[in-house]
Amino acid sequence: MDNEYFASINEVSKRLSVPAHTLRYWEKQFPVIIRPTTGAGGRRYYRAETVDRLIIIRDLLYKHGLTIAGVKKLLRDGKFPTSAAEFLSAMNESGTEHLSQIKQSNVTTPEKSIDGAQIDLAIDFLEQARDILQSA
Repeated sequence: MDNEYFASINEVSKRLSVPAHTLRYWEKQFPVIIRPTTGAGGRRYYRAETVDRLIIIRDLLYKHGLTIAGVKKLLRDGKFPTSAAEFLSAMNESGTEHLSQIKQSNVTTPEKSIDGAQIDLAIDFLEQARDILQSA
């Protein structure tokens, strides 16, 4: 898409095979990266870069099994990919590193308290493992 081109919500919905109400929901969940321009009557129009981000979100959620919270975590951590392929590549490279971090943190020891960082680390690893297995 040309950067000067604006697509209506219906055009984007058809292109991504995602209902318009889902796109509106994603706008609320990811307001930092999904900001359509509004035209007359409050109609939503999306720039090309916004459509590209929606495609990445769709792929991360539907093709790679991430949750909304998982995508939000990528955004918070500054690791939101420029493409879903970039995300998978980074995941494959860091999967063994995450596993060793989890092993070193003694997450499975019941008498020790588990902090939020250890839980986040374990969840990240499990999400990455699921994605790797699904793409195999």
